[in-house]
Amino acid sequence: MKNTNNSQSTDMAGLYTLSLRLVIGWTYFSAFWRRLILENKLIPDEKGYIGEKFNHFLPNALGIKPVIEYLVTHPEALQRSMMIFTIIEAIVGFLIILGLFTRLMSIGIFSLALGILLGSGWLGTTCLDEWQIGVLGIAGGFVLFLTGSGPYSLDYYFIRKNKTFTHTRWFTWFASGNLTVSKPKIFVLIGSLIIFGLTLYTNQYFHGGVWGTLHNKSVQPKLEISNIVHHHSDLTFQVYRTEGADVYGSFLIGIHLLDKNGNILKELDHKDLSKFPKENIKNHYVAKIKPGKHSLVIPLGAKADMIINIDDIFPKGTIHSLKLIDISGIEWVKNIQ
Repeated sequence: MKNTNNSQSTDMAGLYTLSLRLVIGWTYFSAFWRRLILENKLIPDEKGYIGEKFNHFLPNALGIKPVIEYLVTHPEALQRSMMIFTIIEAIVGFLIILGLFTRLMSIGIFSLALGILLGSGWLGTTCLDEWQIGVLGIAGGFVLFLTGSGPYSLDYYFIRKNKTFTHTRWFTWFASGNLTVSKPKIFVLIGSLIIFGLTLYTNQYFHGGVWGTLHNKSVQPKLEISNIVHHHSDLTFQVYRTEGADVYGSFLIGIHLLDKNGNILKELDHKDLSKFPKENIKNHYVAKIKPGKHSLVIPLGAKADMIINIDDIFPKGTIHSLKLIDISGIEWVKNIQ
């Protein structure tokens, strides 16, 4: 009688989480659906390429930045990884919807959500969008691991058909059924506290959401200028966009070379930048800085070495600083050592 009661409790737990299972499953399966069925977003150099969006994660990723940087500097590996990642999302999402190998797929949900959290938890223009998706996905994956699937699942169908493999230990741990944990209250408490701790830590790390001053790195663009060097008749410098909305570029409408008094020695306006020579832009990643219709467009996560001719400035030593001007009016100034 005790086993029957346990079985009924497990069935009901799986039943109560049906909506969670379906929604989480579609959340991940829909990534595959959008990228390959509705549109093909796995083609490099085409608009909407998922690899470029992955590049957007790079500037402020937590813990996995070296992995992202390796991929965005190796386009073939990046495309291969994006294809594998999309297939995994499709399999995990679809099987969660069907309720097949629910617990194994919930580990997949947990892992995918953790990747989203660490990579893009800092993104979100109006809310903490990616952070919320990440932490809720982790918590949801943990809950589905605990409950498994109840009625309206293939796991449940096989159990009711009394298939031989449903009586094995591996089926209970990988699919559904009564999870045999020696101290379930302690197991759930420890797991929940770890997830809650990760939630608080990442909320504070990415957004200052627990104490101190709130900040949102997705609100306005930020450019970092470095490696300014005179080289014969050229001035080279590196620009790296580290903040701002991932769906909206920084539109550079001015580059000024200034003397020590702030006087302009050389100026490139929006017309000059819209025709900036592509051979003078050495992009590092798949997100590329390039001339646009009315400005120089700098996507989130893009990094490039820029070359400006300074033959018309004499003497070259009078150049004291470099100023970049965004269409929003934001300016970035870097002194030349």
